[in-house]
Amino acid sequence: MKKIFVTAIIFFTMALSAFAVDILPESVMPNNPNTFGVYQVGHAIVVYAEPNDKAAIVKKITWNADVVIPGDLTYADLFTVYIGKKDLALMSVTDETDDWVEVIYDNSKGLKGWIKKDDPFKFNTWMNFYNMYGRKYGLVILKGAPETAYSLFGTPEDNEKAISTINRPKLINLNLIRGNWMLVTVVDADGTPKTGYIRWRSDDGVKYLFPDLK
Repeated sequence: MKKIFVTAIIFFTMALSAFAVDILPESVMPNNPNTFGVYQVGHAIVVYAEPNDKAAIVKKITWNADVVIPGDLTYADLFTVYIGKKDLALMSVTDETDDWVEVIYDNSKGLKGWIKKDDPFKFNTWMNFYNMYGRKYGLVILKGAPETAYSLFGTPEDNEKAISTINRPKLINLNLIRGNWMLVTVVDADGTPKTGYIRWRSDDGVKYLFPDLK
């Protein structure tokens, strides 16, 4: 009986560790603006210097719910999004060919390399990613976003006058994306819904909002 109890405790602790390391952007990321999507990776990642099987191997990485190997990388270095309970691990993509994606494998240092696609459907542009997850889970405004990210406009134009502002949003629903703008419906703390266009990223790709993944 004691052995069963100890085994249950170990299993429960391992399950908790899988949830504890979730990685999601909380602040704007000005150091890595020029990304155009994400790639869902498996538990073994081989990073090449060029998109070629014969190119030099830059890094070999393995990971699971408990550890990233080699130990000089953390989950936050490696992933843009990691949701342990979904086993969802996404790396930012800076370039793409039919068979390869160039990814940032160390976010803290901006280090990049190529990994071979094992499934072309695991790559999503930011547009597809936001349409998929933003519509399902809603959006959050990242810390450090400019004041314009809290303004709603009647049209997706920079020179327009704001028609409303966002104050302590309880919910931001994505309706559609038009370039660097989104049409959203916001429910503020007072419970009143309002709809308008919002700037979700800068001209050079710095994102102000992100899907509220759960």
